[in-house]
Amino acid sequence: MDSERSSRRLRRRTLSRIAGAGFFAAGVGAVCPAWAQAESAASAGVAALERFVDDVETLSAQFTQELWSADQRLLEESAGTLSLKRPNRFYWHYEAPFETVVVADGESLWMYDVELEQVSVTPLEQMAEASPAMLLSGGEDLHETFDVAQSYSLDGTDWVKLTPKTPGGDFSSVLIGFGDEGLPRHLEYVDGLEQTTRIDFANVVVNAAVDDHVFEFEPPPGADVIGEL
Repeated sequence: MDSERSSRRLRRRTLSRIAGAGFFAAGVGAVCPAWAQAESAASAGVAALERFVDDVETLSAQFTQELWSADQRLLEESAGTLSLKRPNRFYWHYEAPFETVVVADGESLWMYDVELEQVSVTPLEQMAEASPAMLLSGGEDLHETFDVAQSYSLDGTDWVKLTPKTPGGDFSSVLIGFGDEGLPRHLEYVDGLEQTTRIDFANVVVNAAVDDHVFEFEPPPGADVIGEL
């Protein structure tokens, strides 16, 4: 029982950060051209990010996720599906190890633990500015809160690493990998505990119609709701 509680606490912390990262694709504003000017002509990762921001309005995919400790111990594995739609809407469904639904409806962030019948809700405007959530929520251009630390190509993947300009938040860097077709294939970020979350995307579909009702959430009858709208 203690092991399960610990695992669920770990999952809640991870989901909060994943939800922030989800905003990256769901609501990011324009990328400042100065980024590209500051990088060399070989900065394929920055170019891939710019194309993605310019061209993609919706995205659906399957994902697998790993959480690694600072000393490279695997702490948790999970998998599921996601959909997102700009601005500021996404739906992540974790199927294992604990079924969990994470929804951003444009105003609030909902996290629902199906087995525990527990829902937490947080207004999006309360998300910290130095988190991936605010970086990717569309309120500001990325260059105002993030720097490009690296941009490179490796084994057919174009990578761009972003770091927050203001230190001390929930994470220290975000690394995004784009496939040769320009679609996101990998997302990694390092949190304040030096733990690394790694997400791999598969069967990515962009700009297909996604109904707005996908991003609506109503707490199920009898569920315990924590937080305020």
